[in-house]
Amino acid sequence: MTSVNDLRCIVTGAASGIGHAVAEQLLKGGAEVTSLDRNEPSAGVQRHLTVDLADPDSIDTCVHELGGGWDALINVAGVPGTAPAELVFKVNFLGLRHLTESLFGRFNTGGAIVNVSSTAGFQWSERLGQHRDLITTESFHAGLQWYRDNPHEGNAYNFAKEAVTVYTMAMGTGLAAEGLRMNAVLPGPVNTPILPDFETSMGKDTLDGVKFLLGRHAEPDDIAPAAAFLASPESRWINGHPLVVDGGITGAVLTGLVPPPEL
Repeated sequence: MTSVNDLRCIVTGAASGIGHAVAEQLLKGGAEVTSLDRNEPSAGVQRHLTVDLADPDSIDTCVHELGGGWDALINVAGVPGTAPAELVFKVNFLGLRHLTESLFGRFNTGGAIVNVSSTAGFQWSERLGQHRDLITTESFHAGLQWYRDNPHEGNAYNFAKEAVTVYTMAMGTGLAAEGLRMNAVLPGPVNTPILPDFETSMGKDTLDGVKFLLGRHAEPDDIAPAAAFLASPESRWINGHPLVVDGGITGAVLTGLVPPPEL
């Protein structure tokens, strides 16, 4: 098991799905876990704080209560693309960024930030210019105004996850001087309570095709070890990296063995 003994960790979205599995993985490894979620987690975390990641004031209140001395932040919380587009963007990118940057100065040296992005954001390079403009906005509200001023085609979930991936890669070296690292985990389809939402927003045929190729969808416990590893000192020289954890489907797409999904 990855060595996370005695690490002080924050996990968002710990009440269900991948977040729950990450919290359980860390707790089994001996970490201290604080949960941030709208709902109470079932994992036996040491502390839980309620937060609304769509509301920067709620995030600020939560950060004040958290204090300092943290070793890892694992950003898992998110909403699916069936939710209203602005809500998806607020929670999945702007709230993640606001929480993360509000915690700068509250991490121990060697601290790690792990963002759960998605392979649904595989088209980030085609909109890199947009994402570079977006991630340089200076606040939650400025980022939201940018989103309103720059409408895009397609699913807000995919766009927000593209932004998370680009943000992660861009921030890695910038945080090194502060003794911090930032990496991302990019799952493919995962069997969580919101999987039916993804079938609606991305197309059930598309997700069924992935399932057919791999034999099954991922389970949250397939994703959690990757997040725990990136949060641990064992990954100390991995920084700014988007780690794909999807059973191999991305490799098949990139090498032309299967066509890219139409999301």
